[in-house]
Formats: sequence, C-alpha cells, structure tokens
Amino acid sequence: MKHTQILFILFLILCGLQTVAQTNNKSLDKPDTSKKILIAEVSCGECQFKMTGKSCDLAVRINGKCYFVDGTTIDEHGDAHANDGFCESIKKAELQGEIKDDRFKVSYFKIIKN
Repeated sequence: MKHTQILFILFLILCGLQTVAQTNNKSLDKPDTSKKILIAEVSCGECQFKMTGKSCDLAVRINGKCYFVDGTTIDEHGDAHANDGFCESIKKAELQGEIKDDRFKVSYFKIIKN
C-alpha cells in the first residue's frame, strides 16, 4: 500500500512538471508598436522551401532568402502535415524579429488568414 501511494505521488509530480515545461508563446501574440511589421512567406523549410535540415522545421522567406525560425516551432501552429499545414502549403504571416546567425529570431508571429 505504501509503495502505491509513493508511486501515485511521483506520478502527480511528473504530470505537474510536464505541464510547467510546455512552451507558451503568448509573447508572440502582440507586436511591438515601435517596430515595423514584416509580411513574409512562412512554411516548412525542408518540404516547401527545399532547405537542408534534419526534420520539418518552420522557416520564413524574406526577399527571396529563406531562414529557419527561432522563437516558435512548426507544431505550435497546427498539424504541419494536414492538408493546409506548413508542410503542404506556403502561408503569409505578419512578423517581427531579426536575422541573426543566418536564422530569423521571431518576436511576433501571426498567420494571415486568406
């Protein structure tokens, strides 16, 4: 009985840690009003932009050049492999951020609905 209680408590602690560890990019929801908003194409870098990578990763195309995105992930914006997902289509988005070390460090991200 005592072992069961200990295992149950450990299970609850692990569930709590998992919940805390999940990322939440609410900071990406609001643009910085002092910075310009960029409209650019976003998609899976490997599937749509033919970039070299290890898996399906979010990328942005700015002025004809593609950059992998840091600050949000492909999976935070729906199922990438759905019919309208990033691996199947190129979308437009409002963005703020900077290009650093040949990657786009995003601080604001909003998909533009058609």
